[in-house]
Amino acid sequence: MAKRIIWKSCLYFLIVNSLLFKASWGWANGLLEVYSPDKKIRICVINSDKVRYKVYYQDKILIDLSEIKLYVKNHSYKNLRISNSKKRTNSSIIVSPIPEKRKEILDIYNALIIRFKEPFSLEFRAYNDGIAYRWFTHFKDSIYIQDETSQYVFPDDPTLIYSEVAKREHVDIFHTSFEEPYQEKKLGEIKNNPLIFSPLLISSDNKPQLVLTESDLEDYAGMFLTSTNSTTLEGRFAPYPLEEKMTEGEFPQSIVTKRADYLAYTKGTRSFPWRVILIAPEDKDLPTNDLVYRLASPSRIGDASWIQPGKGTDEWIIGINLFNVPFKAGINTSTYKYYIDFAKKFGFDRIMLDAGWSDYKDLFKINPEINMDEIAGYAREKGIQLSLWTLASTFERQLIPALEQFKKWGVSFVMTDFMDRDDQKMLQFYFKTAEATAKAKIMIMYHGAFKPAGFSRTFPHAVTREGVLGSEYNIWSEKATPKHNVLIPFIRMTSGPMDYEPGILDNAQAKTFRPIGEKVMAQGTRCHQLAMFAVYDSPIQIFSGNPSQGLLEPEFMYLLGSIPTVWDNTLIPDAQLGEYIISARKTGKDWFIAGMNNENRRNLTLRLDFLEEGNYEATLCEDGINADRYASDYKITSKRLTKNDLVPIQMAIGGGFLIRLRKVE
Repeated sequence: MAKRIIWKSCLYFLIVNSLLFKASWGWANGLLEVYSPDKKIRICVINSDKVRYKVYYQDKILIDLSEIKLYVKNHSYKNLRISNSKKRTNSSIIVSPIPEKRKEILDIYNALIIRFKEPFSLEFRAYNDGIAYRWFTHFKDSIYIQDETSQYVFPDDPTLIYSEVAKREHVDIFHTSFEEPYQEKKLGEIKNNPLIFSPLLISSDNKPQLVLTESDLEDYAGMFLTSTNSTTLEGRFAPYPLEEKMTEGEFPQSIVTKRADYLAYTKGTRSFPWRVILIAPEDKDLPTNDLVYRLASPSRIGDASWIQPGKGTDEWIIGINLFNVPFKAGINTSTYKYYIDFAKKFGFDRIMLDAGWSDYKDLFKINPEINMDEIAGYAREKGIQLSLWTLASTFERQLIPALEQFKKWGVSFVMTDFMDRDDQKMLQFYFKTAEATAKAKIMIMYHGAFKPAGFSRTFPHAVTREGVLGSEYNIWSEKATPKHNVLIPFIRMTSGPMDYEPGILDNAQAKTFRPIGEKVMAQGTRCHQLAMFAVYDSPIQIFSGNPSQGLLEPEFMYLLGSIPTVWDNTLIPDAQLGEYIISARKTGKDWFIAGMNNENRRNLTLRLDFLEEGNYEATLCEDGINADRYASDYKITSKRLTKNDLVPIQMAIGGGFLIRLRKVE
């Protein structure tokens, strides 16, 4: 009798599981899952009439059933049928040659690889701090990618913190500098289907923060997002440009006038960009998240020892409005020699010759007020490197001969500007110029650019990038507010390093701030500007303040000049989205701790329990007692600290602080 009951139970178990297997797989289709290493994140992939996925965090739905698909022109498939699937794990360490956040990056994940009977495959990865998926194609010949469906369905109406493309008449809708201010709205409140560029942040009650972005973007089009209803975002991509024209004006650039009915013409067998979702249970988890870097292709430049991170100066933002000098300030030899002396005095590595050193349309037509050989010789004598600004269209046209000339002048770093697109053709420009500059052993920075998307791992000499609303906006707008500045580390910085160009020394609170060209001020306190050098990721930091003012405050400038730009490790002791952030960065045995505040005064207590045992000589730069009114007010003090100490922090309106801790042997 007992044996019969056991036999019936086993038979029942087999029948039920067989039915469940049929229901979930539909014989030809499938339901597959992969968990993060810590088991908190789960990706559920469902393939019936469509390929769709869900994402859970501790059984809470973060992404509801969302469709994904890649459309190949002339190779349309109604359904994709699973051929086989496999799982694999990875546990390794990536050693970063130019450490933006840390030298050693743990790369630990579980992967699910799905191969279809059609010439497609998918890989999903589950990390402890996010998920990602990417498509692969397996065609023999080249293909046209007609479109891609990348859907994000939320179980509720979440709040978005995002930037959207500004609409301009008679300009291609995909043309943007990727430098708009953040907006905060419920998804259901977003009207007229704007083009939202990534990264963007998704916030829902009692759930982790999400950041949507992409990585390993190559020979393809970048992803924008648009709202389709109160619960759904979908990817949108710039089609391939068929016709372009050059604009008139001071900085001519290429504008697309006609686009194709496809996104990209590319190799038939290849991988496509990662669609990335960062998952942060706490706000402070976002600024240190380097998932985008981990997903990017490894370095293609070989030996990277010639790359030299550091700090430089830029004269463009302040309009070269120097004072207390015995020469006429401007784009001339005397001015740049003055900048070289300033850089040498305060521990900077290089100076920038920004727009105007040459004709914008001809890099060999030098401004007659400049003697490049004299400047180059003076820079070599002082041990200071040169950086040059270029217009992208000119740089591309004169690329190889220009780089040869730059090497003769001792130029170590070039900025190229005004691309303002991320379609496939523009992506090809980035890779072409990165490969050429790597061969010449010259670092490069892109302005008027989309987010890095892991580019700095593939090309470590592409040390930083714009794609952020930064200091220059103080010239003509009120957009660079303290709250905006505090949001940046949680959103834009998750995609890679960024060239904000901090260090404005004329500081003002909101009621006294005015955007004035050549008399440029910044909202928030002096310490707010100082903190950016340690809070923002950028292996090349560009000081945009007025050196004539800096020379009057040597103690402050020596402290600023001592801040490194690459780090052994980065911690976030405390942070709250859009409110404040405190970053702790380690270099050797020393630490730099910096904080930034929004428009509210704030009192905090900083714990130092992350320090090693021993004594530290601390230099503190804090908001002065009158910084709420006179934003340039600050005080510098010194004391000895240990890991057991508690440090009271008072940040003014739009305030900040910096602490330099040097280990005492």
